[in-house]
Amino acid sequence: MVSLVENHIDRILAIDDTLDNLILLQTILEVEGYEVEIVPDGKSGLEHIAQSPPDIILLDVMMPMMDGYEVTRHIRNNPDIPYIPILLLTAFHEASVVEGLDAGADDFIRKPFDQDELLARVRSLLRLKHSIDEQKKMARQREDFVSRLTHDLRTPLVAANRMLNLFEQELFCKISTEMKQAIVAMTRSNSNLLEMVNNLLEVYRFDAGKKALQFESCNIKQIVEEVAQELIPLAIEKGLNININTSSEKSENTGLVMGDRLELRRVVNNLIGNAIKFTDTGSIDISIYETSMVTIEFKDTGYGIAPEDLGTIFERFRQGKNKRAGSGLGLHLSRRIIESHKGTIEVSSQQGKGSIFTVHIPKSA
Repeated sequence: MVSLVENHIDRILAIDDTLDNLILLQTILEVEGYEVEIVPDGKSGLEHIAQSPPDIILLDVMMPMMDGYEVTRHIRNNPDIPYIPILLLTAFHEASVVEGLDAGADDFIRKPFDQDELLARVRSLLRLKHSIDEQKKMARQREDFVSRLTHDLRTPLVAANRMLNLFEQELFCKISTEMKQAIVAMTRSNSNLLEMVNNLLEVYRFDAGKKALQFESCNIKQIVEEVAQELIPLAIEKGLNININTSSEKSENTGLVMGDRLELRRVVNNLIGNAIKFTDTGSIDISIYETSMVTIEFKDTGYGIAPEDLGTIFERFRQGKNKRAGSGLGLHLSRRIIESHKGTIEVSSQQGKGSIFTVHIPKSA
């Protein structure tokens, strides 16, 4: 039978220790246009599935050595095997059906089965299989599109920033003060757009499972100090102070974690950058201390976050109501990074008084 996927003939694998049952299944299904392969036991079935995954599996429950429940569990617990619908064939009572469904089977049919019922259940499960496959295909296409788009956007943005910097340095000709101010504004806008593009790319790398983290011993205090030093010019422009406090007397050893230094810098840069962005007066206070975890607290005296936004602020593309809110990707990405380090990130805020973002990361062993 040609499936919903163009030019694809559905392949069915039947696993049963009784040859007569296998021949009957093969005859019924091949008449309907399916490609049917048969194997006599669970072990052979698992080997066949690993080498050439079918579109659906018809699996007898009662088999020697390895029964249908165990075969099902092996399939569902193997991350290398894509989703394959499993239809159990059973002659037993309701309890066996429950055990099979709990093991990961999708449906069951009792022996002796009605031919029309068997075909209807097969068609139903194949529709489910094709629907899931199509969704995965669309997700891969979307991820590929986003990856290509962000890559294509990054190149001209980086080139434009370099050219603007050359203009600002007057390497081509003398420019007026007004023109310099315009160039600075353009550079900042380009940088904001580049940051959004980079965040989008990183989020989709996480979604696609293509994000490879390089774990090593990192000192969070050093990372915070480095990022704060880089962002001090932005704080000075707004008349803000950045204060870093540690609760340990041996401050050089405070904040040792196992993590990806580049990704942790990304989180720290985002949280300090946001604090500066949404604070007009006062300071940004960063505290680093250790209990059972390494904790970094980012406290600002800015606008604060509306109560209705606190529950969704880490969701993708969730923008706050503040007019300076960005794409809604930075905090989402920060949470993904911290969670990949087995940590947590939390927020508390009071409108008009500021916000506190708290990051907890396991200490280095």
